[in-house]
Amino acid sequence: MLNIGSKKSRWSSGWKKENTLSNEILKNIYGDQAIQYFNEDNPIPFVFSDSKSFDLIELEQLLQAVGWGRRPLRRVKRAIDNSLLKVGLWQHDTKFPRLIGFARCTGDGVIDATIWDVAINPVYQGTGLGKELMSYLMNRLKNLGIKRVTLFADADVITFYKRQGWILEPRGSKCAFWYSN
Repeated sequence: MLNIGSKKSRWSSGWKKENTLSNEILKNIYGDQAIQYFNEDNPIPFVFSDSKSFDLIELEQLLQAVGWGRRPLRRVKRAIDNSLLKVGLWQHDTKFPRLIGFARCTGDGVIDATIWDVAINPVYQGTGLGKELMSYLMNRLKNLGIKRVTLFADADVITFYKRQGWILEPRGSKCAFWYSN
């Protein structure tokens, strides 16, 4: 079992949570719960947000970049609108923040949630931003009082989740579970 509440975040590859953007800019562009990170090797801040809206074309481009099949945009919009939580990761730019990561959750908002569609642009895979995206997502779910989280993932990324403490389903091929203690 993984108890996210007691787990200390690991700053992979030099990522630091630090306010390089003013609180006003952060709130105006990304919303109240936004958190920014930067890497000493890359001074451009990256911002996690669960309240900034998504451009569906940009989201589709991200999902295609990670190798997913095309989905009808009207269905993607309905899925996002009906999700309990939607999290984006943007590479900040004052004129056009670029979406480089995404995840969403469905659930009842009280006890259970399921994580879907976790994606990090391949350019940024292996940098630790995927772990930070999952950490942000799990913290937001914890703040909602969610006690049990399931995750569906393809077989080729299961190792990524196992390293974070997820428990695989009995056949170890499609999903993982986390239970709050």
